[in-house]
Amino acid sequence: MGRAKKMAEGGKWIQNMKMKKGALHKEMGVATDKKIPAKALEKATHSKNPLLRKRANLAKTLKGLSKNHG
Repeated sequence: MGRAKKMAEGGKWIQNMKMKKGALHKEMGVATDKKIPAKALEKATHSKNPLLRKRANLAKTLKGLSKNHG
């Protein structure tokens, strides 16, 4: 089943993603107990490194989700 179909059905697709926790913090040189500054995150979304760009875009997307979304 594809991610789009799971999202449409209300599935928990985020929990099933294969993410490396703290990878974006490590790659950007920010301590894991600190928040990544918005300007740095925005700059990372325009990076030449495709993996950094994807991680930064995902972080921006997840930041916009409400914790009580459902």
